Amino acid sequence: MTKFRTFYDTGQPVISFELFPPKTQEGLENLFLHLKELAACKPAYFTCTYGAGGSSRERTLGVLREIHDTYPQIPLASHLTCVGSSVDELRAFLRQAQEIGITHIVALRGDLPQEDPEYTPPADGLRYANELVSLIRSEFPAFGISVAGYPETHPEAPSTAADIENLKRKVDAGADFIVTQIFFDNADYFRFRDRCSDAGITVPIIPGVLPVTNLTQTRRIVNMCGAHLTSKLVKRLEVYEDDHEGQYAVGVYYAARQAEELIKQGAPGIHFYVLNKSRATVQICRALALFTPVD
Repeated sequence: MTKFRTFYDTGQPVISFELFPPKTQEGLENLFLHLKELAACKPAYFTCTYGAGGSSRERTLGVLREIHDTYPQIPLASHLTCVGSSVDELRAFLRQAQEIGITHIVALRGDLPQEDPEYTPPADGLRYANELVSLIRSEFPAFGISVAGYPETHPEAPSTAADIENLKRKVDAGADFIVTQIFFDNADYFRFRDRCSDAGITVPIIPGVLPVTNLTQTRRIVNMCGAHLTSKLVKRLEVYEDDHEGQYAVGVYYAARQAEELIKQGAPGIHFYVLNKSRATVQICRALALFTPVD
C-alpha cells in the first residue's frame, strides 16, 4: 500500500483534494466531470468524507470505488468517524476499504449527536479519535493514518492547551500526519504549528485551504466548523455582494495568495477543500509553479 507520509518527504509542495459523497446520481455524474479536471492537476491523493455514525458509509465507499476504477494511478483516502459505530462496524468498514484499494484513513471522532451532546459510546464502541487511531494501527497496520488539527482550536476544547494535548494523543497513537481544519488567516496556522512543535509533535502538518467563491455558502460552512473569516476577506467579497463572478475572482486570488505564503513559510503542501467543484482549485493549482522555490 502507498505510504501517504512519504509524499511529504520529498521537500516539494504536495497537493491533495477533499471530496464528499454526493447524495444523488446527478451529483455523482457532476462530480466525475469535475474529477477529470482535478485529476489533471496530478494530486498526490484524493480524500472522501464520511458522515457521523456511518450515515454516508456506503456512499463513501461507492464513490471511492468508482474513483479508483477511473483513476487507479491516484491514491485514495477515506474519512472514518467512530461516533455511533461499534468496533465491529469499524473493522468491517476498514476491511471493505482495503478490498477496493483505499490505502489511507483520515481518523476522526465525528460530530456528537445533537440529541445527545453528552454522548456516551456503547460498550462496544469508541469515544475518541485517538482510540480509532490505535485500532487501525494495531489491527490494520498497512493503512496510513492522518488526523485533524484545529489552528483556531477545536470549538469543544476547554482550552488551546487541552486541544494540543488531545492532538498529541492522536499522533502518539500512530497518526502519520495532521491535516488542518480550514482557516483564513495564515497566522493561525503558523501559531498552531509552533504550539505543536512545543508539544513535541513532529509529524507533518498540512494546511487545509478552502477557496471562497460564494460568501453566503462559506459563512454556513465556517459556522459549522468554528473557523472565522478575516475582515479583510469579507470586505473584499462584500464589494461584489450581487456579483457571483466578482466574488469568485476575489476568492481565488485570496486562496492563491494564502497558499503561496504557506508554501513559502515551510508548509509541506496544501489540502484543498474543493466542495466537489474544480474550477477555482484548478486555477490555483495551475499557479503553483509560482510557489515552487526557484534556484
